[in-house]
Amino acid sequence: MINAFMQTRVSSSRLPSKVLKNLHGLPMFVQQAKRIQQCKKIDKLIVITSTEKSDDILEVICKENNLLCFRGDLNNVLSRYYYAQLAYPCEHVVRVTADCPVIDSALIDHVINAHLINSNDYTSNCLKSTFPDGLDTEVISKHALLDAYKYAKKPSELEHVTPFIRNNPQKYQLQNIQSETDLSNHRWTVDEPEDFALISAIYDHLYTQNHYFNYQDILHLLSLKPELSSINAQFSRNEGMLKSLKQDKEEGYE
Repeated sequence: MINAFMQTRVSSSRLPSKVLKNLHGLPMFVQQAKRIQQCKKIDKLIVITSTEKSDDILEVICKENNLLCFRGDLNNVLSRYYYAQLAYPCEHVVRVTADCPVIDSALIDHVINAHLINSNDYTSNCLKSTFPDGLDTEVISKHALLDAYKYAKKPSELEHVTPFIRNNPQKYQLQNIQSETDLSNHRWTVDEPEDFALISAIYDHLYTQNHYFNYQDILHLLSLKPELSSINAQFSRNEGMLKSLKQDKEEGYE
């Protein structure tokens, strides 16, 4: 059994309520959920949000769109994953964040395949970033998730779920899936207004023809309209993680 957990909240610090933004007639996180549901290797998709009142609306929207929803701790996202896995038991968890509305189902399946074939504890396409930001996919074995829940202490480990596993390669079998060409300069995640402007433009050009366009379709579009990539070119990758690592140091962790 393989379940995908899509972590979602309304109270984003950089772009509040971004997951609720209208993206071609649906809330952005619902569009992303529908893309993940195209995966052939995933048994269930569960939207995992917090118990905060601000996230009540997410549970309502999930019910309206026949999406499973689990609620847990706002800041200790790792614990949210752990308890979601208890509520929806599975041998492997696919971790995705709800700010990636062009995530690619075929790429997710590719990462899952590698994870299963090689009996990995952790497999992702972002241990070393070679794919566009916004296609990040992580697959975690149940026992590795349990270990992380038991032993992770740093704020970055609790917020970003997988650093404890990734930072212990001597204990866990890790694998990174790389793109044949380095595409890491592309930013297709949504953290800033400019990010959403780019995603909206991509949907405007591709969605009508194929609701589930893939990342190669986006690359082709950007080759024809390179000016689109400049919309959000000023932002750097992994700003949230850098903020968490700073918090680690402030709390005395190396």
